Amino acid sequence: MKSLWKLCRYLKPYWKAAALAPFLMALEVFMDLLQPYLMVQIVDVGIAQKNMSVVITTGLLMIGLALLGAFGGTANGYFAIKASVSAATDLRSDVFRKVQSFAFQNLDTFKTGHLITRLTNDITQFQDLLITSLRILVRAPLLFIGSISLAYITSPRLTIILVIMLPVLGLALFYITRKVPAMFAIVQEKLDNLNEVMQENLSGIRVVKAFNRSDHEMKRFDKSNTDLMDTTINAIKMLATIHPIFMLTINVAIAAAVYFGGIQVTNSVLTTGELIAFYNYLMRAMMSLIFVTMVLTNVVRSSASAVRIDEILNTEPAIKNKNKALSNVTNRGFVQFENVCFQYNQHTDPVLKGISFTAHPGETIAILGQTGSGKSSLMHLIPRFYDVTDGRILVDGVDIRDMDMYELRKTIGIALQESVLFSGSVRDNIRYGRPDATDEEVEAAAKAAQAHTFIMEMPDGYDTEIGQRGVNLSGGQRQRIAIARALLLKPSILILDDSTSAVDVETEIEIQTALEEIMHNRTSFVIAQRISTVLNADRIIVLNDGEIAAQGDHASLMATSPIYQEIFESQLGKGILEHAAAI
Repeated sequence: MKSLWKLCRYLKPYWKAAALAPFLMALEVFMDLLQPYLMVQIVDVGIAQKNMSVVITTGLLMIGLALLGAFGGTANGYFAIKASVSAATDLRSDVFRKVQSFAFQNLDTFKTGHLITRLTNDITQFQDLLITSLRILVRAPLLFIGSISLAYITSPRLTIILVIMLPVLGLALFYITRKVPAMFAIVQEKLDNLNEVMQENLSGIRVVKAFNRSDHEMKRFDKSNTDLMDTTINAIKMLATIHPIFMLTINVAIAAAVYFGGIQVTNSVLTTGELIAFYNYLMRAMMSLIFVTMVLTNVVRSSASAVRIDEILNTEPAIKNKNKALSNVTNRGFVQFENVCFQYNQHTDPVLKGISFTAHPGETIAILGQTGSGKSSLMHLIPRFYDVTDGRILVDGVDIRDMDMYELRKTIGIALQESVLFSGSVRDNIRYGRPDATDEEVEAAAKAAQAHTFIMEMPDGYDTEIGQRGVNLSGGQRQRIAIARALLLKPSILILDDSTSAVDVETEIEIQTALEEIMHNRTSFVIAQRISTVLNADRIIVLNDGEIAAQGDHASLMATSPIYQEIFESQLGKGILEHAAAI
């Protein structure tokens, strides 16, 4: 409930609509409560005394009040929806903005499917609760209090029936508020798991089909889907047991009211019209309690969602700027690693240990090593996707932890290992990091990445629409567009994380040649699996088990590093190794 109250602050900017909605609902309830009272006049005066003028006059008044009540109810719905949907929209924006502020370490904690569920289903649950609260939660108490009061005025003796029935209904409501929330929290977790399975399957559908694992994926989905169904049924069953109790209590109350009221009418203690009015007030009081159970059902479901939403809002980014972070830092690309150590969390082994080297402006530094040696982790530290565990990294003589992250990342162009493209045109994808770039600059970057030729062969050239994640492009085409996107920034530091693995050797050589011209006086880091990619690098750093095993240019490493020689031999052949040694 604390989380729900905290989220209700999003109604504050829309307080006028939120305040007007209950007032209009009160108008509807008041008009509704007048109807049984006027019915007494029709029955006891108009019908009993055969006075048609009273019947017609009172009937027209009832119609007018009903129309006025309908206006209040309709207007209440408009303002309730306006305030609730607007508040939910702001909340969704804040949650999405918070996710955008997360460091990679935070994103490693929250799974993608779980974040999607919280941004969609959980916030929708909260939105529905706000709408229900501004309508039913206002209507039910007013209707209950008004009905009980008017029922007592109509017949104090018969009101004892309500006094007897209320504890039974109160116990049922107490049961709902105590037992059901935990069940719906589990329901949301099961929904998280289902979304995670769907997200994994859809993102990897090509792999699924390539390995004929559709049956396996169906079993995974069916298991998660069945778990969600079973948990939901158990939660709903707990609520379903309440409804018969309510209906039984209401029917007993009605029967008692008719029996004892009939006796009072027979004894002339109560008129027929008053009995009908009491019956109407009794029904309204009981129905208002059913409305309360509906709201409480939404409350218990939304309370589980609110906790999950609040968890995101309360999560601090693992990496954030210091107070008075430096923004006016030189842009030369001088990078220093000083005894850098890194581990993803305190429960895992170190990924990098004692890394020290310097990269000067204009140098191309190649990072080579076996899978899992820490190559990508090393490069992720420069733009502060993660922070070092020990040691420090300096850019242009300044510790990157003292720099403004936005300013730091503006100086770095990155083509990541996985070439992620977005829905939109080729042009928009290339200038993703520089939306204000001219068409000429976009084409120049594409030409340097050897992407211009195949782009021009597309139906609409640079205006060709790319499917989600670049699904209508080959792996090599996606990589070249990603490289063009990085080059368009004109960065002082360029990081290519195995970003030419899907292109042919000839195209790779052309890209490297273009980069030599573009990256003059800029620092380049190239992570590669193919040793042919790094042969011309100014310096090659060989990583082994998170440590620098050797560094130097190709010739020196061929003479001094057994690990480098082994990599060279495994990829280019022993004959070439012997020829290189002879040279």
